Amino acid sequence: MARPARSTTRTRTARTSAAAVVPAPSETSDGFTRQVGERLHAIRRARGYSLDELAALTGVSKGTLSQIETGGTNPTLGVLWRICDGLGLPFASMLGEGRAEGGTVVRRTDQAVIRSGGGELESRPLTPERALGDTEIYELHLAPRSTHVADAHSPGTREGIIVVAGVVRIRAGGATYDLGSGDALSFAADVPHTYENPGKSEARLYNVIVYGRR
Repeated sequence: MARPARSTTRTRTARTSAAAVVPAPSETSDGFTRQVGERLHAIRRARGYSLDELAALTGVSKGTLSQIETGGTNPTLGVLWRICDGLGLPFASMLGEGRAEGGTVVRRTDQAVIRSGGGELESRPLTPERALGDTEIYELHLAPRSTHVADAHSPGTREGIIVVAGVVRIRAGGATYDLGSGDALSFAADVPHTYENPGKSEARLYNVIVYGRR
């Protein structure tokens, strides 16, 4: 059951659609942008889509898709989510080629870091594509007094939140959940939802995404 929401003043708010993808310190921005562009191009060609067809499927303009594929623009988190949803792919598919192995080690220096446009939210993918089937795990850092707004994910998608430090407020489907360190929540993420840190210190949490049937 949701806990009653407390009144909190928000000083910074970031929408998913305005969030920028930023590489880990060990990578160059150009290199990471090129990697995403090459991956998108390969997926589109493998499926036989033209840029016009992909634009119609994802709701992302042909010009933006072309710029991403050629490495001419650093794609936003919101755009990548729309592309993945339109293609019926997990988000991690845009970050690298998946592999089926007995065990997959992801070194800290190899992990991409995704930040919101204003730097309020930092997301670090911990699982490569297909490593856990339809499940992905992210480590999130949310700045004090800030809110990150996410668009609805594909139908049937659920998220799990485990708070490691600080306080977090999740809003989804008309419900509000206030969480503290050690608390956990699961919720339907196929509706618009927000991650808010009403506290005075950074919040750290793990985010588990389980995709619905695609």
